[in-house]
Amino acid sequence: MLESWPSGKDVPPEVFKLGTQSYVRLGRVEAALNVYARLLPPGRQDDPKLLQEIGSALLKTGARDSQEHVRIATYTAFKDLAEPDLIPVLEDGLFDTSVVVRALAAEGLARALSRTTPGSQKNVSGLKRAVDDRALAVRIAGINGLGDVGDRSSVELLRGIARADEGPASMFALASLVKLGHPSALDEILSGATLPDPNVRIAALGVLGRLKHHRSFQLLSQAVYDPDPAVRAFAAGALGEYGTPDAAAPLTHAIGDEDPRVRSIAASSLGRLNLPHTRPLLWQAAKDPIDLVRIGAVEALLRLGDSDAMLVARELATHPNPSVRGAVAQAIGQAHNKAGLPLLDRLRQDQQPQPRLMAARALGKLHTRDAVPSIRHAMQDSDAAVRLTAAGSLLQALHPPK
Repeated sequence: MLESWPSGKDVPPEVFKLGTQSYVRLGRVEAALNVYARLLPPGRQDDPKLLQEIGSALLKTGARDSQEHVRIATYTAFKDLAEPDLIPVLEDGLFDTSVVVRALAAEGLARALSRTTPGSQKNVSGLKRAVDDRALAVRIAGINGLGDVGDRSSVELLRGIARADEGPASMFALASLVKLGHPSALDEILSGATLPDPNVRIAALGVLGRLKHHRSFQLLSQAVYDPDPAVRAFAAGALGEYGTPDAAAPLTHAIGDEDPRVRSIAASSLGRLNLPHTRPLLWQAAKDPIDLVRIGAVEALLRLGDSDAMLVARELATHPNPSVRGAVAQAIGQAHNKAGLPLLDRLRQDQQPQPRLMAARALGKLHTRDAVPSIRHAMQDSDAAVRLTAAGSLLQALHPPK
C-alpha cells in the first residue's frame, strides 16, 4: 500500500511508521530504513522504539550469513551488547564452523548470563560445551566464563583442566578458581608467570591484571623487563587493567621500550590510570615515529580529556594506510571521548571498509544518542559487516550503560 501511494499526495507520518514496522516484520530491513528516513524529515527527533526494532532485526539477519567475516561482525556486536535475551542466539553461535565466531559467542554468553536476574538459575551448559571445544580460544572463553558467571558446580572441572593442561588454559582455569573462592590457586598463577614458556607467562600476566590481587603487583611490574617483547606487552596491558597509580612507574619504563607494540600498549595503559601528571610523557609518545605508538598515546590523552589530542587523531585519520585510520577510530571508541564524534562520522564515510567498520563500532562505544544520526547512515553502508556493526552500535547508543 505504501509503495503504491498516489504521487503528489502527502503520506501521513503514521503511515510511514506502520510501513517501517511492516517491512521489519517482513524481514526487509533495508526497505524499513528507507521508509524510516522518509518518516524523519530534517529537524525531527528520532523514534527510539522504532529504531530499536530496526536495529535488532538487522543485527539478527547476520547470525547465519554464509560469509564468515559477516558472522564475526554480528557476533562481535552480540558480545558487546550481551543482553540476556540474546542468550539463545549466543548459544547457537557455539556450533558455528568459525573458531572466531564460537569464541565470541562463548564470551558474549558469559556476559549475558552474568547480567541475568540475581539469584536466578543460570544454565551454563553452553559454557561447558565451549570448554570442550577443539580450539584453544573457544576453550579459554568458556573457562573464563565459568568463573565470571560464578558457577561453583564447575570447580572440579576447572581443577581438572589446571592439573592436566600444561599450557595457557591452565592459567585461565586457575584464575576462574580464584574467582570462585579458591585463593590458593593464585600461588600457581604467580609461579606460572615465571615459567620458561612465554605463552604461559603471557596467560598468567593477563589473568593477574584482571584479578587485581595485591600480591601480583610486584610481579607485573617486573614483567615489563622480560626478555620476550610479547610478554612485556602483556605486562603493560595487565598493569593498565590492574589500575593502581603505582603502575605509573613500570609503565613509564615500558613506554620507552625498544618494541613499538610495548610502547603503544604502555601508553594506552597509562591513560587508564587517569593520572594528569603523565600528560607530558604521553605527548612525547604522541610524537613517536611509529604510528601504532602515536595512536596508543592519543587514546590515553583522550581518556584524560585532553582536547588537543584530537588534532593528532585528525592527522592520523588521513594516513594512507586504512589499518591506521581504523585504529584511530578504535582509539576514540576505547577512550569513550564524545569529542571524537565528528571524526568518527568522517571515518564512517571512508573509501575502505576497515575504517568504516571500526568507526561504526566506535560510535556505539561513545554511549550517546548524539551518535544516532551517524549510526543510521552506517546502517545503510554498502558493506554488510559495517551495516551489522552499526546495528549493534545503534542498540548501545539507545541504551547507554547506567
